[in-house]
Amino acid sequence: MSVQDSAVSTANVRPYIVGLGGTARPNSSSERALRYALQAAEALGARTEIFVGAALDLPMYNPENTERSENARVLINALRRADGIVLASPGYHGSLSGMVKNALDYVEDMRGDEKVYFQDRPVACIVTAAGWQTVGSTLGALRAIVHALRGWPTPLGVGINSLETNPAAAESALDILAREVVGFASKHGGACVAAAKAA
Repeated sequence: MSVQDSAVSTANVRPYIVGLGGTARPNSSSERALRYALQAAEALGARTEIFVGAALDLPMYNPENTERSENARVLINALRRADGIVLASPGYHGSLSGMVKNALDYVEDMRGDEKVYFQDRPVACIVTAAGWQTVGSTLGALRAIVHALRGWPTPLGVGINSLETNPAAAESALDILAREVVGFASKHGGACVAAAKAA
């Protein structure tokens, strides 16, 4: 394949963005925000997949136990293929929910991958909570986890205070977040785009 052909084929690859989060309760505010961000990513040409609710009903992560539920295997395989990731958590007692943190603990299964954890991938963070203090502390915790997992947090992290809901402002911020994660994934290449370059 020539350099020109390779450039064309890479340009035609739609980045694959994986969304993870929400709560055990269907249609929670964090799940709605996550779905909106992924829809915005699709409008920009991305392919997306979402993991919420029952899909994140995983056994408590135990590094000594190498057995994996079907949900855990599907989630980790999706994250391995992801060019970009969107994380959304409610703020529970000043930090992210146990359900979201437990799902992220399973990313340890990617420690031996060629691209370790979230290496070289943009990761967008969304938090919904009842009050700005919890929004801020949870968003900080989520972004710190992304750094620990070697991901690139998007410049914008979106915090939504459910006590001061401004749908238009929230949607505008989520649109920007989607542009950032899709733009970075498209320009810098993640798992799928890198595979296209090698073809």
